[in-house]
Amino acid sequence: MIEQLNPWVRGKRVLILGFGREGRSTWTVLKELGTCACLDVADQREIPFEEGMGKRFSGPDYQKVLNNYDVIFKSPGIVLQEPPEKLSCEILSQTQVFFSLFRDRIVGITGTKGKSTVTSLMYHILKTAGRDVLIMGNIGIPAFDHLEEIGPRTLIVFELSCHQLEYMTVSPHIALLINLYEEHLDHYGTMERYVLAKEQIFRHQRAEDFLVCNVQCRPKPGTCFSKVILAGMDRPDLELDLEAEESLEQKREQGKKKWPQINFRGSLYEIPADQIHLIGLHNYFDIAMVYGACRLLGVEDEAFTQGLKTYHPLPHRLQFVGERGGVRYFDDSISTICDTAIQALKTLKDVDTVLIGGMDRGIDYRELIHFLSEHPVPHIILMEATGKRIFREIQEQEPDFRGKDRLVLADHLEDAVREAKKLTRPGRSCLLSPAAASYGIFRNFEERGEVFARLALSDES
Repeated sequence: MIEQLNPWVRGKRVLILGFGREGRSTWTVLKELGTCACLDVADQREIPFEEGMGKRFSGPDYQKVLNNYDVIFKSPGIVLQEPPEKLSCEILSQTQVFFSLFRDRIVGITGTKGKSTVTSLMYHILKTAGRDVLIMGNIGIPAFDHLEEIGPRTLIVFELSCHQLEYMTVSPHIALLINLYEEHLDHYGTMERYVLAKEQIFRHQRAEDFLVCNVQCRPKPGTCFSKVILAGMDRPDLELDLEAEESLEQKREQGKKKWPQINFRGSLYEIPADQIHLIGLHNYFDIAMVYGACRLLGVEDEAFTQGLKTYHPLPHRLQFVGERGGVRYFDDSISTICDTAIQALKTLKDVDTVLIGGMDRGIDYRELIHFLSEHPVPHIILMEATGKRIFREIQEQEPDFRGKDRLVLADHLEDAVREAKKLTRPGRSCLLSPAAASYGIFRNFEERGEVFARLALSDES
């Protein structure tokens, strides 16, 4: 199967740009293929030597050598110092090549938030339904690692980040665009450029393809040539009736049997909300998106329900990590924007203390500030750079903010958890939902969540 890569690399001088997880994967596969004229590696960080490795370029000038090569395989996290049109080499990626080979069997999934949940849920339901299916992409599984596993009927569920999509010229047969929020502006500069990167998931689709799209991300006229299925709270294509203000407990007390419903092209599906592990409005919307895509693939409702009931959420997404001193602790470290913190507080009804803050990327926090002003959460612990900025903006720009005495400043996560243990009342919940990135403080959001759980459940104070 790896021989299919030959049209891109045979007899060519190839440079792997970025030697993280995907760069290593690309190097391993191309080394095994053995048809490149040369196979070298460049990364700003020091590159560990591997047997059979060609030249290595590292340090601040690592991109100065690009025009010495025919083909560059760029890793998603690498920012090009020169735009592709100013380079004499061809800029490729695993995603571009993989999609060129297998686009007709790919379900591609992107969005600012929820894409990993949608990707893993989609894969789980298809697998439970007996389909031959693989999962890969931004979820942490390089595509080239699974080339040999792809059979004639294999479906591929592929999570796509904005960085993977930025230079794409191929789109998947079925594309899911879940949502778009202000994010990664430190890289893209403007929201318009960020949105354009995300829209590559559908801009190269064909008339026989499908786009399942949040109505808030509706394609502009002339940008999408596939069949568009708009999803939202009041759409004829894929409609979600959540009855959002009424809790499951109230429904049980009133003897109601109607749960949140999905209306897909006139066919109703009732989400068995009391029998699944996904909770909250945003998760119900994710389920609706997956349902629409599964119906396009011919999955029957019975098989969909079976998969939905046996699916367990990914870690660090409103994850209950344990109880200590009568306090329940929830890890929502995946939260890096305002909306995710807002949804977390809407979902958990007994939050006594919420921890907010992280790396400051210049995101506008007014939406979250106004929500917190109206929300009854008794303790709001603000940490790190964004927490301090939110605190300052409330003091200086929000004279009508309700309950400023609820605000507690903390330097770092350790200090925030220490304060939370003092403040949170037994029988209530403490929630980490930072609404900010972890970069520069932790390796990633996973490490931040793990540290939170360790601190919350330990005797440290």
